[in-house]
Amino acid sequence: MNSRERILGRVRRALADASADEAPIARDYLREHGQRTAAQTVELLAENLADYRAVVHRTDEAGLPALIAGLLEKRGAASVLVPSGLDEGWLAATGVTRVADRAESTPDELDRVDSVVTACAVAVAETGTIVLDGSPDQGRRRITLVPDHHVCVVRVPEQVVSSVPQGLERLDPARPLTWISGPSATSDIELDRVEGVHGPRTLEVILVGGA
Repeated sequence: MNSRERILGRVRRALADASADEAPIARDYLREHGQRTAAQTVELLAENLADYRAVVHRTDEAGLPALIAGLLEKRGAASVLVPSGLDEGWLAATGVTRVADRAESTPDELDRVDSVVTACAVAVAETGTIVLDGSPDQGRRRITLVPDHHVCVVRVPEQVVSSVPQGLERLDPARPLTWISGPSATSDIELDRVEGVHGPRTLEVILVGGA
C-alpha cells in the first residue's frame, strides 16, 4: 500500500459514519458589497479588469468582428486558436490563419499559435475575474494557458455578476473551470513582476453590449 492509498483509506473511514441528512451548511454570508444597477456592475468589472492589467474594449454585436480583426492585426498575429463552438461571425473580418482546438495538439504546437479568441461562462465584477468552463465556445483549458495573447468576449450585462457567490451559482462544479484575473503574472522575492508565466502575457477583454 502506497501513501496515496493510505490517505484515501483514512478519508473513507472518516466519512463512513457521515449522514446524508445532516443539517445544510448556513450560507447567510454577505453575497455582494453594496447595491448596484446592471450598468454599474459592468462598470465595476471594467475598472477591476483594468486594475489587473487586462485591456478592456467595448463594442456592440455589429462592431465585434471588426474589433477582433483589429486587435489581431495590431498584435501582428499570423494565427489564431479557435474553439469548435465559437461564433464563426466573430472572425469573419479577419484573414488570420485559424487553428482548430484539437485534443491531439502538443504544447509546442499551441505555443506556436499567436492568439486565441474565446467566449466566457461568467464574469465577476467585484474581483475583475473571467471564468471559462470548457464549453464549446471556450475550448479546452490549455488553449488559453499556452498562447501568449488571449482575446475573451463577455456579453454585458447578462454574463456579468457582482460577486463570487453569485458567479458560483451559474457554474457547474463538475466542469473544468478556469478563473482568470488579468494576464498571468508572478513576482520574485524582490517583488519584480513577470507576466506570461502560467498563461498569456496579454489579456484583452471585449465587453459586448446590445445593438
